[in-house]
Amino acid sequence: MFTIDTSRTRSFITDQEWNRSKKIVMNASESLDNRTGAGTEWLGWQSILEHPNDALLENMESIGSEINQKADVFIICGIGGSYLGARAVIEALMPDFSDSGPEIIYAGHHISGHYLQRLIAHLEKPKPDGSNKEVYLNVISKSGTTMETAIAFRELRTWMHDRYGDEAVSRIFCTTSKEGGALNKIIRAYGYRKFILPDDVGGRFSVLTPVGLLPIAAAGIDVKQLFYGAVESYGLLNEKRDNVLEYVTARNALYQKGYAIDLLTTFEPALTSMGAWLQQLYGESEGKNGKGLFPSVAQYSTDLHSIGQMVQDGKRNIMETFLTVAMPGETIKVASESYDYDGLNYLTGKSMEEINEKAFQGTVQAHEQGGVPIFTGTLDQLNTESLGHAIYYFELATALFVYSIGENPFDQPGVEAYKKAMYQLLGKEG
Repeated sequence: MFTIDTSRTRSFITDQEWNRSKKIVMNASESLDNRTGAGTEWLGWQSILEHPNDALLENMESIGSEINQKADVFIICGIGGSYLGARAVIEALMPDFSDSGPEIIYAGHHISGHYLQRLIAHLEKPKPDGSNKEVYLNVISKSGTTMETAIAFRELRTWMHDRYGDEAVSRIFCTTSKEGGALNKIIRAYGYRKFILPDDVGGRFSVLTPVGLLPIAAAGIDVKQLFYGAVESYGLLNEKRDNVLEYVTARNALYQKGYAIDLLTTFEPALTSMGAWLQQLYGESEGKNGKGLFPSVAQYSTDLHSIGQMVQDGKRNIMETFLTVAMPGETIKVASESYDYDGLNYLTGKSMEEINEKAFQGTVQAHEQGGVPIFTGTLDQLNTESLGHAIYYFELATALFVYSIGENPFDQPGVEAYKKAMYQLLGKEG
């Protein structure tokens, strides 16, 4: 089970502050359970776990296996919640330097023409044996008109049709809303295979729908284990959610005291993209009407050599949320050298994971003493079930925290502001 340790935050919170926030969070929990809070039409992220669709999981597994076996390159075309959840799971579980399965490439998550040009050049570059790469494409967009994704998809599907002709239709997969939207028009025009994002699930809560499940399955990861890890978490947290309530209470109390930044960090590079998913989940849910904590992502120990000084001695408005793994597995052990020029012989026989753990412990100790409240979220193991647990835990915590600050966790009105200004500057009618 995924849990978060709040013990290193309590010295920063008085009993009065804790009790005040606890009452607020308990009310938020009741609002969610009784469906009396704002945005109750968007609680599908819970409904899909309450009533698992095994036929859908089988379908995701089957098509994902087809892509995994046939593709040299699999392109995930989407932005925000359309790709961050899948990327978090894929990068957490897939080996860094694997030669098996397709190369995973992301597109449609920015508007860099240079990147898209280089991506297409990479697709056109033959394999070492001189044959062409086998390319498959999954576009994910509820509306089909999000500019970043729509431009990339237009260019990539044109390339796919030029390369494969009529066969391109069987290589392009679209995940979108059941009805309406531009992407559904494109699907009808070309006959692409379609997967549905339920109407009651917002993008940043969609990783356990076809939005995330198809790309994750295509990467070769067991989506049933991931999904049922989340189902188990849903059941356990329905019965007893003391730990998540304690986490949200501490976070709310610190927020009420004026803490403004939640630095999401890890000493495990495989979990850095999990931080990026969480950054969007928190940022897009909380940031409304001048409220919310600013979520930032760091990768330690790398970023201790860039922002470490700021975290240690800068303005005391930062809290840190660490993502850790209880059982990281065996890795390289430090070897002895006769001359010990680098002075590392004192580490002889110690594993890299043991050294990394001591770096984590030392950082936590130093930052807490420097005035930074510390949360530590721990996965039992770096596997599909544990990630499923963590995904639902954080989705639940997000809903509870945003209700506790008096906002709707499931809308994002501010996201449209830049789009309106951009479209006006580009001369879009209407």
